Amino acid sequence: MKSPQLLFTLTLAAALVSGCKQAPPAAPPPQAMPVMVAAVADSAVPLTDTYVSTIKSRRSASLSPQVDGNITRIFVKSGDLVKAGQILMQIDPLKQVATVLSQQGTEQQQHAVYQYNQADVAREKALYDAGIISKQAYDQAVQSFNNSKGAFDSASALTNTQKEQLAYYKIRAPFDGTVGDIPVHVGDYVTPANIPSTVLTTVDETNELEAYIYIPSERATQIKKGLAVDLLDTAGNLLTHSTVDFVSLQVDNGLQSVLAKAPIPASTHLRNGQLVNARVTYATNQIPTVPVLAVVRIGGQSFVYVAAPAPKGNGFAAHQTLVNLGEPVGNIYPVLSGLKPGDRVILSGIQFLQEGVPVQPLAPQPKAAPASPPS
Repeated sequence: MKSPQLLFTLTLAAALVSGCKQAPPAAPPPQAMPVMVAAVADSAVPLTDTYVSTIKSRRSASLSPQVDGNITRIFVKSGDLVKAGQILMQIDPLKQVATVLSQQGTEQQQHAVYQYNQADVAREKALYDAGIISKQAYDQAVQSFNNSKGAFDSASALTNTQKEQLAYYKIRAPFDGTVGDIPVHVGDYVTPANIPSTVLTTVDETNELEAYIYIPSERATQIKKGLAVDLLDTAGNLLTHSTVDFVSLQVDNGLQSVLAKAPIPASTHLRNGQLVNARVTYATNQIPTVPVLAVVRIGGQSFVYVAAPAPKGNGFAAHQTLVNLGEPVGNIYPVLSGLKPGDRVILSGIQFLQEGVPVQPLAPQPKAAPASPPS
């Protein structure tokens, strides 16, 4: 059995031995991660808005019947190029032809009466001058002549009217253009009495198209002639360039918008009635921009990592910054808020970054010049 003095001696020796051990060294600081950075700088950024636009022809006609009848012939098909005055279709003219012939017969009858009375008034005048007949008899002959002349003139005018009416049975192109849809067929009965009127076909002049752009009324003070317009397809591809050449002085009550028009070059393949996107450039401003590669989307918000001085003054650390961005322009975003010129945004290794991670900024390497071909 050990004595208390021995136990005390052993405990004291163990304590002395443990006290002589050295504390472990502190962990070294994390190594800074090399990252490519780019300084935020002011760039010329266009101030634009995009609207849905309708392509319309400056000359477009919907052809409707002006007479009753069945369609007997259709001389064209949709898409045909036609000249002004070219016959497009024929409405059965037999009834009108009969009317013209009947009216011509009436005109000839009235002409015969007119010629008889013309000769009769000449004879009556000679007899009156010789004192053979009375003044009353001569006046009656003059009255008959004037009546027959009026009847003949009326019949002649009505014949011309019926002949002109006959021209309406031939549907002609009002100007050079392209034939649109033809919803009617040979044998269909058409009449101008229908409400709305039956459309036989359309003719559009494709060489003079323009874009109808409806600008919201809050932009009314900014829209003006000469503003640049880019017409885009649904995928955002550029179709053609243009400029505003007309701005309405009135605001549409229903849409609360202002109509602007932009001419379309004849070389484009746009069509009347086609919907496209119109990007209107109102101005060009110098504002800060960042490369698209620097932007991270988190929870529907935009962030960038900035290489900021470390809290203890040792090198740099990644700092996650919330930014408000405009629409992208090429490979850059305009910065509306959150950054200022001179801030260095990180472009590489973003997926490995967290708030406060030490970083070593590296300037972007310039692109190597293409090698010259061997002589």
